[in-house]
Amino acid sequence: MPGSHMPDSSVTATATAGAAPASGASQQTADFWFDPLCPWAWMASRWMLEVEKVRPVTTSWHVMSLAYLNADKPDLPEEYREALAQAWGPVRVCVAAEQLYGPEVVLPLYTALGNRFHLEKAPKDLDTIASAIEEVGLPANLVDAATSTDYDVALKASHHDGMDQVGYEVGTPVISVAGVAFFGPVMSPAPKGEAAGRLWDGVVLVASTDGFFELKRTRTRDPIFD
Repeated sequence: MPGSHMPDSSVTATATAGAAPASGASQQTADFWFDPLCPWAWMASRWMLEVEKVRPVTTSWHVMSLAYLNADKPDLPEEYREALAQAWGPVRVCVAAEQLYGPEVVLPLYTALGNRFHLEKAPKDLDTIASAIEEVGLPANLVDAATSTDYDVALKASHHDGMDQVGYEVGTPVISVAGVAFFGPVMSPAPKGEAAGRLWDGVVLVASTDGFFELKRTRTRDPIFD
C-alpha cells in the first residue's frame, strides 16, 4: 500500500514445484513488515509462505503501521484518511499479542485477520478482530488493545525497525534480506510453488547488488486472492 530485510546470503537452493527444500541447503532468513489492512502486503505474505515450502527460508514477521506512517500528512484524500482510522486497531492487537505471548503468535494472528479482511471482506471492526483472536486461541480481552495506546511505543519501534531501513516514501510490504530492505514485492496474484521460489531468488540477487534501488511499473490490476 503505497505511502499509503534479509541476512547476507547469495546461495539459493533449487527445488521442483511443491517440493520441500533440499536437506542440508544453506538456511536463509527474511524479515517481513506488514500492516494487516494492506491487501498488497497480504499478497506478498502469502508468497513468502510459498517460498518457505521450496527454499530453505525462515521468515520473521513484524508490524509496521500505515496509520502511523501517514499521521502527519495533511493532504491525504478523505477516503484514505477514513481507511487509516480503521488501521490502528488491528496493528495494535498484533503488537500486543507479540509483546504478551511471543513472536510466534504474530503470523497466525495476521493470517486470521487477513483471511477475514481480504478474503471474506469482513468489516474491519472490533467484532472481526475478536473473531480472529478467538480462532488463534488467544485471550478474548486482547481485543482491548485495539483501542488502547498501551503498546504504541512497541508498535512505533517495530515500525521504525523496518521503515528506517527502506525510507519513508514507501509503504507496505517491506522485506529485508542480506541487510538490504525493499518496498515490495508487489504482485497479483501471488506466485506459488517453484514460481514463488524463483521470485525469491531474484530478490536475493538484487539485494546482493551494490547500489540497486528500484524496479517499478504501474499496477494494472487489483489484488487477485486465490
